[in-house]
Amino acid sequence: MTTSNTVKPVLLAEETISQDDLKITTEWMLAGNRLTKAEVTSQFEASFAEWMGCNYAVFVNSGSSANLLMIYAAKEAGRLRNNKVIAPGVSWVTTVSPLMQLGFDVRLCDCDPVNLGLDLNHLEELCRTEAPSMLLLVHVLGHANHLREIKEICARYDVILLEDSCEALGSTFEGQKLGCHGLAGSFSFYYGHHISTIEGGMVVTDDQELHQVMLSLRSHGWSRDLAPGRQADLQRTHNVDEFRNLYTFYYAGFNLRSTDLQAYIGLQQLKKLDEICRIRAENFETYAQGLPGFFKQQSETELLSSFAYGTLVENRMEVARALKAESIECRPLICGNIARHPFWVRVYGDQVLPNADLIHDFGIYLPNHHNLNAADIGRVAQCFNSVARPMDATLRQSA
Repeated sequence: MTTSNTVKPVLLAEETISQDDLKITTEWMLAGNRLTKAEVTSQFEASFAEWMGCNYAVFVNSGSSANLLMIYAAKEAGRLRNNKVIAPGVSWVTTVSPLMQLGFDVRLCDCDPVNLGLDLNHLEELCRTEAPSMLLLVHVLGHANHLREIKEICARYDVILLEDSCEALGSTFEGQKLGCHGLAGSFSFYYGHHISTIEGGMVVTDDQELHQVMLSLRSHGWSRDLAPGRQADLQRTHNVDEFRNLYTFYYAGFNLRSTDLQAYIGLQQLKKLDEICRIRAENFETYAQGLPGFFKQQSETELLSSFAYGTLVENRMEVARALKAESIECRPLICGNIARHPFWVRVYGDQVLPNADLIHDFGIYLPNHHNLNAADIGRVAQCFNSVARPMDATLRQSA
């Protein structure tokens, strides 16, 4: 076995912003371009929407803000018939916390035993008994949920679908990128995600009205960024003259704006995103071949733009220590079961989600990014196989 001082560390993430990117950005800055939000942000939004294959994109200051924006915009646009919402048990704190902060009545859905998205039986039960107006799902580690069935359930119970796709940038299902299957989808451009704008996030949608509401909420709630016809409608409805309109707030805005500096970096990142997604997909298959005796997350995803390789082990702490000794990073499988975290328990009390509990107790994920190669993954697999014990318990299969 190698020792940590003779090999390059295998990190969970490496910066996607290269030295060449920094040089180009520096030259652009020194040319005197405006750094705060202006035309380059609009260019980045248009280019990202085109790459996604959707109509609109709204650039914000983080993936967490992207979730906050699309959730509140759905409410402000009058799309919700009540304040009940379903969220995934296996997700992230800022997937769920905006729902709580905005006063929604939240129910958690257990995870699917194979793709780790939403369990279809539990989802149907929650829709039938709780009558929610909105569902927010997460495409865990880049894998698609059972989207065909989920969309059928949403149509049957009149539920709006939002997608947290922050781990799934570039993954596709039925020829369409994840994030474009519901009313809106969110993405993160934080360090360690598929691309980086230092900090940043994006919301995509095909809904023109929702897009206009998000543009207003993204700033202070004013109408300056809106289409001329939308501005005129608001002024006419509220009897606001042209001069006062500059500082009239039609919505309770957040000011989640990013900058043209970050948008410029984002435009450079987009040029290599297809290649990044391709390498992440190849790396996932290399991991699967190297870890044949362990749980393998699977989905109907056509292109899997894998965020990390998730699996299950009985002796997680022992595995984590062994990997660390070899300068290999690992983490719990995102944050396990949201229902086991103090912020949730304080409000909703204890909740049993059998599959999510197994992920919480036994889940682990291993590095995957475009700077890793087959030799790196082979070293991770060798160390992992030398100490890890496959989890004996199995995830509960949907009936």
